Amino acid sequence: MRRPVFLLAFAVLVTAAACGGSVTTPSAAPGSPGATVAATLSAGTANPSVAANTVWLCKPGLADNPCAGDLTATAIHADDSTSLEPAGPAADPPIDCFYVYPTVSRQKGTNATLKIDPEERAVAVAQAARFSQVCNVYAPMYPQLTLAAIGKPQSITAISAIAAYQGVWSAFLDYMANYNHGRGIVLIGHSQGAMMLTGLLKAEVDSKPETRRLLISALLLGGNVTVPIGKTVGGDFANIPACGSATQIGCVVAYSSFDRTPPANALFGRTDSALNVFGRGSSASRQVLCVNPAAPAGGSASLSPYLPTRDLSSMLGAGAPKLAVTAKTPFAAFPGEFSAHCQTVGGATWLQIDRTKSATDHRPGVSNVGSPLWGLHVLDVNIALGNLVDLVRSEAAAFHR
Repeated sequence: MRRPVFLLAFAVLVTAAACGGSVTTPSAAPGSPGATVAATLSAGTANPSVAANTVWLCKPGLADNPCAGDLTATAIHADDSTSLEPAGPAADPPIDCFYVYPTVSRQKGTNATLKIDPEERAVAVAQAARFSQVCNVYAPMYPQLTLAAIGKPQSITAISAIAAYQGVWSAFLDYMANYNHGRGIVLIGHSQGAMMLTGLLKAEVDSKPETRRLLISALLLGGNVTVPIGKTVGGDFANIPACGSATQIGCVVAYSSFDRTPPANALFGRTDSALNVFGRGSSASRQVLCVNPAAPAGGSASLSPYLPTRDLSSMLGAGAPKLAVTAKTPFAAFPGEFSAHCQTVGGATWLQIDRTKSATDHRPGVSNVGSPLWGLHVLDVNIALGNLVDLVRSEAAAFHR
């Protein structure tokens, strides 16, 4: 068992707030809740096993599967014209995706139960459903640290941190034992989900060649994955490099999106972030990984955003209600409105989101969601969702060549 994996689980308590709560950053000073949990996890043990009763949010053949619905989008163009983009799940995709959702639970406890609430269904539609065009999507429920827990971080104990992570770990073992059958797999996670998957990759993939050969890619978005400065491998993973092309397999795509330079105390894009409460080596020798999903080899490229129409108001703010009326399909697309490139300035590394300059384009832009500390965290997945799906499609083709 790799005990350091569990240290990652506690770090989600501040990450999670970026998806909808207020941030209270725990101290890791001696005697603080962070130090107490860190020490307990370092000394403690856990025995993840194949879950006997995994509750699946998404799974092939599941009744009322939120990851297998209508994917039709209304493309809203710069001149206010619209066009329809019919889409739906593939009939028999050759690969699988294992998705772990970010913090969305509004339950009252520290750890969410495995009851599927509207929040989990909504985020599965928003972030994971469009991947069903290229893969079978498996998404387990897990006892994540809730938004209520984030608002009261002193309530988070070693037991609750371990429970959240072990729920993901056990579900993955269930998937591998009963559903994988040697198929290629893409791991997808955002925020708390990305951190959970970082731990899972360390334990079950990075050090195990027999599992690593099945890894097509890992999309770890808004999770502060680190590498040595100027390197593409090392840091969080010893054997899983950053993706450097649209056909490279066995690699990781990671980034945090901002529309301006992250402030000095930003929660994402910085190795000295308050999120990294346990540290993963010297912050001076590492940087947060950025791989542009629209141009993995580097440079700037146009983004392909897809947003769920039911959540346009919370994601875009002003101008969204009008768009929601215009777009009567499950998704809205905004072709040509944004471009992105990876940028490193002043110790921060992030995916810089730029709006295409046009005096006649009146579509709503994007801005910090909640706080400059978070940047565009809420939009990490959707701002480039079309690019991410296309990337998985090309990687899957390379995997099967």
